[in-house]
Amino acid sequence: MITAVHVHDQHVGQAPDAFRDDVIAGLRASPKALSPKHFYDARGSRLFEAICAQPEYYLTRTEEGILAAAADEIAALVGPDALLVELGSGASRKVRRLLEALRPSRYLGVDISRDFLLQSTRRLAADYPWLEVHAAWGDFSVGVRLPPSLAERRAVAFFPGSSIGNFTPAEAFLSRLRRALPTGSGVLIGVDLVKERGLLEAAYNDAAGVTAAFNLNLLSRMRRELGAEVDLAAFGHRAVFNEAASRIEMHLVSRRRQAIVIEERRFAFEAGETLHTENSCKYRLEDFQALAARAGYRSGAVWLDDQALFSVHYLLDH
Repeated sequence: MITAVHVHDQHVGQAPDAFRDDVIAGLRASPKALSPKHFYDARGSRLFEAICAQPEYYLTRTEEGILAAAADEIAALVGPDALLVELGSGASRKVRRLLEALRPSRYLGVDISRDFLLQSTRRLAADYPWLEVHAAWGDFSVGVRLPPSLAERRAVAFFPGSSIGNFTPAEAFLSRLRRALPTGSGVLIGVDLVKERGLLEAAYNDAAGVTAAFNLNLLSRMRRELGAEVDLAAFGHRAVFNEAASRIEMHLVSRRRQAIVIEERRFAFEAGETLHTENSCKYRLEDFQALAARAGYRSGAVWLDDQALFSVHYLLDH
């Protein structure tokens, strides 16, 4: 029985100061902004799992319901003996329904948080001893690379949680993904849909303050890893729906005039000035299908919940 995890370190050759360099560049920018990928250190990954359990955060439970209802149909479309690649694997909770329905030959979890990735893939290996489990630690936002031992297998990439909404432009990411996967592969992707503003904004402003803690953890990470001088209490969390851009925008808002200091560099903030930390685009079905077509995909199937809050798409390479 297979219980070991095959680990592939895809950070090899990447700049060791990537977080530092991105933070300095982002704080120098006008307006100030950072990539949401930097949320996901070990603490940030745990906080995100807590966000998914909040009553306001409909995305996770709705997507899980869709996957449960459609699992057998998905398995029939994907077919047997595929490589299942999970992007941003996190706690790998949703993928369990697919593992049980698809019975893939191999599983590859890809995540930027090494500790979280190893924990989740080790649990999968223990719970599914028939499955060959691989873990690739790396930044899939800049490109997906299949390990050489898996590169020739027909694959389905699983990209849940509407994380595609964090990418601008999203079709560029999907195009890179299509080129990275073997010919004949597909993508199973969760996509959040446009809906009433109040429901959208509540999902990113939960009453328990977990999303606020997740956002502020970015400043804590600057302290821990970069020795930044920053007053966390002087920043607040803001998440609003930008209707014109069809996206939730998340910001850290300076409560007063102040500065973040890193390596004697001072990055001044005026009162009310923000550090833009995330976009989460929301789509209409036809708009997302057009986007996928521009990336070289055609729609194989689409599933919705009863309230049409969320969608799951199976995309096929043209």
